[in-house]
Amino acid sequence: MIIEQTLAIIKPDAINRNLIGSIINLIEQNNLNVKDILMRRISTKEAKEFYKIHTDREFFSKLIEYMTSGPIVVMLLEGDDAVNRYRKIMGSTNPDTAESGTIRKLYGLNTTENSVHGSDSIDNADIEIKFFFK
Repeated sequence: MIIEQTLAIIKPDAINRNLIGSIINLIEQNNLNVKDILMRRISTKEAKEFYKIHTDREFFSKLIEYMTSGPIVVMLLEGDDAVNRYRKIMGSTNPDTAESGTIRKLYGLNTTENSVHGSDSIDNADIEIKFFFK
């Protein structure tokens, strides 16, 4: 068993629909522990820095506008194989094709407003955790 950490974000659409508790409940039911949590708004500058990997993608400006449209909940999750397990709990980016029972299938509205973000690798988890939990 290798204990890992990963970053999870509950996005503005889920917060607007009062889904914070439901999403955290799913995370905890899947044996991941919330080790730190904060709720805040991010600036356009912060959003552009956080999502810089997507700068050249057509959806970049829409993503930045969306992520700065309201508060987000940022969580540091910990558990066995946390990165992969949280990605499985999240489901695929498109809620229409996400697996049944995943956060995005249950709560996602579309590929942008898909309720949650999660680190995609151990290396990115480390970078993303440091971005929010300095």
